[in-house]
Amino acid sequence: MSILDQYIKDIEKELTSRTSIISPQDTGKVVFVTDGVVRLTGLDDITYGEMIEFSSGGQAMVIDLLQDEVGAIVLGDYLHIKSGDTARATGKVASVPVADELLGRVVDALGHPLDSKEKIKTTQFNPIEKIAHGVVSRKSVSVPLQTGIKSIDALIPVGRGQRELIIGDRGTGKTTLVLDIIRNQKKENVICVYCAIGQRNSKIASAVEYLRAHDALDYTVIVSASASDPASMQYLAPYSATAMAEYFLEKGKDVVVIYDDLSKHAYAYRQVSLILRRPAGREAYPGDVFYLHSRLLERACRLNEKYGGGSITALPIIETLSGDVSAYIPTNVISITDGQIFLDADLFNSGLKPAINVGISVSRVGGSAQTKAMKQVSGRLKLDLAQYRSMEAFSQFESELDEETKKQLNRGARVTQILKQNKGDVYDLASQVAIIWASTNGYLDVLKLIDVEEFEKKCISQLHVRMPEWIAKLNSEKVLSKEMEEELKKFIEQQIQLTQ
Repeated sequence: MSILDQYIKDIEKELTSRTSIISPQDTGKVVFVTDGVVRLTGLDDITYGEMIEFSSGGQAMVIDLLQDEVGAIVLGDYLHIKSGDTARATGKVASVPVADELLGRVVDALGHPLDSKEKIKTTQFNPIEKIAHGVVSRKSVSVPLQTGIKSIDALIPVGRGQRELIIGDRGTGKTTLVLDIIRNQKKENVICVYCAIGQRNSKIASAVEYLRAHDALDYTVIVSASASDPASMQYLAPYSATAMAEYFLEKGKDVVVIYDDLSKHAYAYRQVSLILRRPAGREAYPGDVFYLHSRLLERACRLNEKYGGGSITALPIIETLSGDVSAYIPTNVISITDGQIFLDADLFNSGLKPAINVGISVSRVGGSAQTKAMKQVSGRLKLDLAQYRSMEAFSQFESELDEETKKQLNRGARVTQILKQNKGDVYDLASQVAIIWASTNGYLDVLKLIDVEEFEKKCISQLHVRMPEWIAKLNSEKVLSKEMEEELKKFIEQQIQLTQ
């Protein structure tokens, strides 16, 4: 045996024989406290993520280990903690309570109720920080997450277990979009976790009321860390929300987690890091800001049947400034996720809502997370839109264009019109397939552009009244057969005749 082999063997023996024992008697002293962040001396045997208790009351979670000091974020009110207070190690990892009773509740980053209802009664806790599932326990993304938004389900499909970024400027409808996605999960048997980070309390309250008004709160957990909360709580909120989602994942359920938004989460972490005197890098963010979001979003997954078969779909939101997607945080999150839905301010201001720019939006899971019925109609839709975008610049010279070009411009304008969707309007699969089929097969070409929206509403309404069996069959089988296509063709032709 060589000297190197012997050296490696001795190291392995030392590592396997040594056990890490955390002594609850380890104590330290507070050096300073500000904005929910404390630095302490002592606590030499403390570990990352461990909870500590203060003599004056309250707890903190260790997030910084230096040679002579320990940095921690206070969980809850930090105003009663002062320099010189003693703190002791607990030997416990920071956790949040998890239970079915979380559904329909509004809680803070520690699982404490904010809705004036009783405390969550449970003996089960999930760690806030957890290593993501490995490749062995995962399964490829193949089951679609029906969002109820036509442009997403047809052109940028999202699968269960995927991480799809929603990105855009302030006021382009990002929160409205995700609230409608939550609303559409009522019949999809998907649990939703909405994590509000750094938002105004009034905005969070209006989101809660919107979900309650549409009976969507019963299957939703809302985790709130508002702008008035300390930066430490805003930092913890998305990890706590994911820990709650993992409780349902372990029960084999499908879960959607929405982080609104991770830009403010990065701001909060930057604030905490600067207080802890960590070296600042680009835009004053600490060097591990990429790891901040990668370890969070990697917890989204779809598990195979051996591990329960559940899934967590992550829909992080990033706010851009003047459409700059090349800024530090947007580029970081884009590189972590499996695609992005880009909301364009110019489209929003022109009246196209949701203001999704389908040209630069992408889903890297693609058609593998799309039903067969939607695949049958969306292929032609993409082609019509692509041709329309390439020719749109010539539309002002309409008198000089040939008939084929006019026809393509006419078709593209109507396809764009049917992709518009008002707030609160969510469509089941059959309704989406029906109206997209009608537009891509040219039945809407004979209508005036201003009449398309009204025709769509009447058509979908009549379809549900006159052909409920057709609707139910397509929603369950998710395939548009030849017979069903013929039935749809007759129905659409009748509706067109009634309109003219």
